[in-house]
Amino acid sequence: MSAPGVPDGGQAGPPSDRVRLRRKPKRGHYDRVTIDHILDDAIVGTVAWVRDGQPFATPTSVWRQGDRLYWHASVGSTMARSVDGLPVCVTVHHLDALVLARSGINHSVDYRSVMALGTAHLVTDDAEADEALEAFIEHLYPGRWAELRPMTDVERRQTAVMWIDLDEASAKVRDEGAHDDPGDETWPTWAGRLPVRAVRGDPEPDPFVPDGMSAPEARLP
Repeated sequence: MSAPGVPDGGQAGPPSDRVRLRRKPKRGHYDRVTIDHILDDAIVGTVAWVRDGQPFATPTSVWRQGDRLYWHASVGSTMARSVDGLPVCVTVHHLDALVLARSGINHSVDYRSVMALGTAHLVTDDAEADEALEAFIEHLYPGRWAELRPMTDVERRQTAVMWIDLDEASAKVRDEGAHDDPGDETWPTWAGRLPVRAVRGDPEPDPFVPDGMSAPEARLP
């Protein structure tokens, strides 16, 4: 059974032992339908790697194209200079609800998450990078790429585009609400779910936007 907002992609097994869920294994999902759905709802992910024995984890914008998960960085960043050709772990998560029980230990959260392991690749072909960056903008603001000033050569040289494939990935989903220990149900305090959602606020145009020009629609999970 799939969680609300996550399609039922079947009961595929884990692609490797490294991404197999051992604790709460029923929350694990290994089918690409579920994994892709969670990734496509994401705006920010975290890229983790190790350099000289020191772990790093960098939050950045992520987007999926087919069997690849992309992210971008400045060409001068430590990440862009360090991870090409090295193993990385990329994660995304969505917080769906705060879960309140009648004891502190049983408080929890409902969530959807994906962890992907793979080798980081730097895109070196300009046409491929431009296509990936267009997909990134369109992922967030459908139809906007055609309205933008074209990227300059200098801007292109300053922007690194990286990716891993999705051959080794798993999703973890909790959508269970509150669980109390037997006998706690009568304890006189509130229990249940407090849903958490991302919402779009009112547009705040800069001073150069002409009067009457509508703000673009932004894609939110």
